[in-house]
Amino acid sequence: MNRRLFVRSAATLGVGSALTLVGHAQDGPGNADLVTPDAQAAIDAGLAKLAALQAADGGYTDRTGFGNVAVTGLAGLALLAGGHHPGRGKYGRAVAKAAEYVAVKGNGRRPGYLQNADAFTHGAMYQHGFGTLFLAEVCGTFPSADRQGRMRDVLEKAVALTVKSQNRDGGWRYDPQPTGADVSVTVAQLMALRAAKNAGVYVDKSVVDKSVEYIKGCRLSDGGYSYQKGQPGSGSLFPRSAAAVVGLFSAGIYDGHPDYARYVAGGLKYLMRFRPGRPAGNFGGNRGGNHFWYGHYYAALAMWTAGKPYWTDWFPAIRGELLALQTLGTGWTDPDNNGTAYATAMACIILQLPNNYLPIMQK
Repeated sequence: MNRRLFVRSAATLGVGSALTLVGHAQDGPGNADLVTPDAQAAIDAGLAKLAALQAADGGYTDRTGFGNVAVTGLAGLALLAGGHHPGRGKYGRAVAKAAEYVAVKGNGRRPGYLQNADAFTHGAMYQHGFGTLFLAEVCGTFPSADRQGRMRDVLEKAVALTVKSQNRDGGWRYDPQPTGADVSVTVAQLMALRAAKNAGVYVDKSVVDKSVEYIKGCRLSDGGYSYQKGQPGSGSLFPRSAAAVVGLFSAGIYDGHPDYARYVAGGLKYLMRFRPGRPAGNFGGNRGGNHFWYGHYYAALAMWTAGKPYWTDWFPAIRGELLALQTLGTGWTDPDNNGTAYATAMACIILQLPNNYLPIMQK
């Protein structure tokens, strides 16, 4: 049974949260063929590497060697994307341990704040955002009602902290304070809120609407996005522009929405300039750092959601790029030195998108 069917069954039986998964534009014959035998072999090796890298407490480390909630969340998402979840699948135990690690961090002195203060990070809200996203995605899959209840309790507290941390312009910054904002941290929180809403957690529409206005305020004339609202001097860059498009998709701005043509379609056109195999422009080279994994993670999510022709053009190109980058048939490394677990998780998430197992990728 795949993850989508399991969650439907869990909801029907009262095991997990009520989570409705609707069909995605990418469902249908032929999409699974995008996971070629070579790609599946790379995925299998990558997931095995992630299982081996997991610490005894369930966490995953960053460049400092300390556990990092964001890296742990991404590793958990990579395992979920392969159809593994608590109590089911080869790596079900690893998923459960990762969820426990994240949940423990949310039961500290500040309830719901998902971060490890010892970890290297540009800002703890990155940890919080990716940790919340993972808990929302795994919510509803625990076979134990007690564990499911504990996870949901932490998820609800994490969402409450996110909402309280939104600034007056609609964005979020590095710390859980309603002060500054940037498009990157804002998208991390918006995706987490979308996933939490999918899992049945209440999210006020005004919170989402304000975050959309913040992202829209970062759009530049070339279709890309600036780092912060009202600062066009920072220019457009591939990684943050990819994130911005995904953020807008997460808020429900699909084809047919009044804002789609200007803010999403324009962003997709900008991103296509950086498809692997084409001149990289200001991304600085497809393999050369500059937030390589971050950018391609969001770009792949954007193209998947956009559907044809974006997805069928982009995915074979990034698939070939990732297969060429895999280290000795095992994991991946990060040119920005954020750690093997981080890079391997990102690569596995991208390569497994055709599986369509993650609820966040459902329209």
